[in-house]
Amino acid sequence: MCSTSSRPGPAVDAGIVALGCDHGGFALKGEVLAALGQLGLTALDLGCDCATVSVNYPDYGKKVVDAVLARPGVRGILICGTGLGMSIMANRFPGIRAALCNDLFSAMMSRRHNDANILVLGGRIIGGALAQEIVRVWLTTPFEGGRHQQRLDLVEQLARDARPVGVQHP
Repeated sequence: MCSTSSRPGPAVDAGIVALGCDHGGFALKGEVLAALGQLGLTALDLGCDCATVSVNYPDYGKKVVDAVLARPGVRGILICGTGLGMSIMANRFPGIRAALCNDLFSAMMSRRHNDANILVLGGRIIGGALAQEIVRVWLTTPFEGGRHQQRLDLVEQLARDARPVGVQHP
């Protein structure tokens, strides 16, 4: 029987990757767990527990977001059916740079130029072997910094300065 509980996530330590999925990403989660094991990393599995019970992806995405934000340098992986919902949800939080990567080049560039701290995968889009290679590339590609850091700083500044639509400016 599947559990639909929203269990809280423990603290994340170095060498641990926070991992979460919904029912649409559950099957691919096993492949990601295998890839993490091959890399000598431990997964902090924040759910879900099975593919047969429909769950709300934001509940599981938020657990990974919280784990990543709790400690600088920690990374997370989110999986849903297409990866779109998890990407949208995760990128709503300041300090999160979630990248939906369904190919190796995107995985590499999301790290090199964007310092992505959450990898998002589409469980109904890619197969297990490709997912494992994407995870490997994403976790082993360093951030280049330099002009790319300046651009990320600009993104954060623009987000801080943003005003809700319809708000009158003085």
